[in-house]
Amino acid sequence: MAFVVDASVSACWALDDEDHVTATAALDRSKTDGIIVPSLWWFEIRNLLVVAERRKRFTAAKTNTFLRSLKRLDLSIDNSPSNEAVMDLARRHGLTVYDSGYLELALRYGLPLATLDKKLAAAAAHEGTALIV
Repeated sequence: MAFVVDASVSACWALDDEDHVTATAALDRSKTDGIIVPSLWWFEIRNLLVVAERRKRFTAAKTNTFLRSLKRLDLSIDNSPSNEAVMDLARRHGLTVYDSGYLELALRYGLPLATLDKKLAAAAAHEGTALIV
């Protein structure tokens, strides 16, 4: 079964010093199951990488290698969020609209969510969304 991954989990895949059991579980699961992300994820990952370059944690070459590695994943980018659902989730759970976009996607498709964000994880649990741990 496919699952939703947020940028906090994907960041761990890129940054060696930010390892986490949830990120490892999600990466392992990606070998057999597809990943779906909101379109925002594309920008978040690239921003994370360029910031890592500026902080001398990454080189441009390592960024390019990581971006190529993402192409090997069965990863789909969703471009059809529900405005009403995203706003409702943000308001009810005190989430950013960015984070509520990940939850809306998981709810819309009935998929589990992989996140390291505690507030997003709590909102997902409250909504009955399974979490990848």
